[in-house]
Amino acid sequence: QVSPEQVILSHSPLRLFSQFHQKRMLVAGQGPVEENAQNLGFKHVVTIEALRKAYPLLDMVDQSRRPKELPPPTAGFPTIEGVILFGEPVRWETSLQLIIDVLLSNGNPGAEMQDIPYPHLPVLACNMDLLWMAEAKMPRFGHGTFLLCLENIYKKVTGRELKYEALIGKPSTVTYRYAEYLIKQQAEKQGWKSPIRRLYAVGDNPMSDIYGANLYNNYLKSAHQNQVQAGMKRSPQEASPQTEDHLELKMDCNNSVESCESILVCTGVYHHNADVPSKMEECTTETVFHGHRDFCLDPSLVEASYIVQDVNDAVQLAFKKENWS
Repeated sequence: QVSPEQVILSHSPLRLFSQFHQKRMLVAGQGPVEENAQNLGFKHVVTIEALRKAYPLLDMVDQSRRPKELPPPTAGFPTIEGVILFGEPVRWETSLQLIIDVLLSNGNPGAEMQDIPYPHLPVLACNMDLLWMAEAKMPRFGHGTFLLCLENIYKKVTGRELKYEALIGKPSTVTYRYAEYLIKQQAEKQGWKSPIRRLYAVGDNPMSDIYGANLYNNYLKSAHQNQVQAGMKRSPQEASPQTEDHLELKMDCNNSVESCESILVCTGVYHHNADVPSKMEECTTETVFHGHRDFCLDPSLVEASYIVQDVNDAVQLAFKKENWS
């Protein structure tokens, strides 16, 4: 039986971003985003709907929602200090407009337009999938599509790139690092004394599951090499600013993971058949890259360490590699 603390959602690593937990954060998405943010440790949360009610003149695209009379000026609404993008919202025009307003106004969307602040307020985004498969025959827009809209609107308006404080969810290194953190916690609860040296990441999507696992494997190898060269116990500098600067995880030369093996299964998105080129590199270089703007397509990162039929075979493979079988 899987316990709740063993399950990682795309937003779960936000628990470790404690430097934002006391800040007033605007949250966007759908479902219980306010509750989700509070459960992750955020103490001061503002929803898009609350912001819209506080400043009714901001949401003007839908004529039926425009105020019929000029509302009184909003007074005393606290300054917003950051933005969390949990997932795709329902009314994209409203969320896009209000998020841009918050970024351009440095958290005071009711104020008159001043010089555009840059760098802008911190933005943390969860789940970067451009498309996803539902019951429809064609893929549906995912949160990555919403992020694409936000990034391009911001750049079109300001002439500058939208910057993320962190991108969370596969294939981001942050997610795999958080998984390592939870695995070590579980090992401690079980009383295991031997350090964990290898992780095994199982997934059916080369562009997210395998890409992320291999990216993390590269990070682990680089981190381990840096520690050995430095000759001291310290946290290595991550190649990407999205992870190490914000995760309160300490690495130890004597108790750190050294590698992450990627295992691709054939029971989901990926199907190993004659129609797929024998080399994954041929497949990926001839297709459009659907990954996020801040992740380049590296064909080597979508090549799995192992390809097996299903999750059971993946588990048995890991057991065999660890001499547990």
